[in-house]
Amino acid sequence: MSQEQWSAVDEYVNGLVVQPDAALDRALASTAAAGMPAIAVSAAQGKLLHLIARMIGAERILEVGTLGGYSTIWMARALPAGGRVISLEIDPRHAEVAQANLVDAGVDHVTEVRIGPALETLAKMSAEGEGRFDLVFIDADKTNIPEYFKLASQLVRPGGVIIVDNVVRNGGVLDADSSDPNIGGVRRFNELIATLPDVSATTVQTVGSKGYDGFTLAIVGG
Repeated sequence: MSQEQWSAVDEYVNGLVVQPDAALDRALASTAAAGMPAIAVSAAQGKLLHLIARMIGAERILEVGTLGGYSTIWMARALPAGGRVISLEIDPRHAEVAQANLVDAGVDHVTEVRIGPALETLAKMSAEGEGRFDLVFIDADKTNIPEYFKLASQLVRPGGVIIVDNVVRNGGVLDADSSDPNIGGVRRFNELIATLPDVSATTVQTVGSKGYDGFTLAIVGG
């Protein structure tokens, strides 16, 4: 199968099952207009995050890597009354665009974007006891995935779920000799979770409009 076919299937699914959404389309458009990279999750992946959040009854969600707020909107829409999404973003300009998109989507009252290096923010949150998140979505730089995961695991409730995106790298994860720091980060992450007795995880390979990649889904403790 080709990238063209993968994308066509995504378009078919998006039109019928996921269904078009004007606010989400505007979020992608404003992200592109701001010159930000086109690396948000696909619509089908966003809907998957939404469904997982609903399936586990997530009331508190933590996101590492906001970009334009596209995935943030998907997860915020899954919250029950009183729920909240906290999203961490290093780039103030990205955070500004994301905040405008959250307002436009009508979810700004249940979301918060915190600006700064995620490793520092996560460590601060852990030190201050700001934990018991039900779901964590990690979609930031791949070199620091192991460190993000270790800190996030301190912030989830027992039995909480952590999802880590972009962990297959078009199959590059197989290359132990790769000089790509993204692949190196993913491989260190895999080696880490293989040693953690309180983590149960799997990786699912994906194809679609975002190409060939995958995500890791983990349950921590519980």
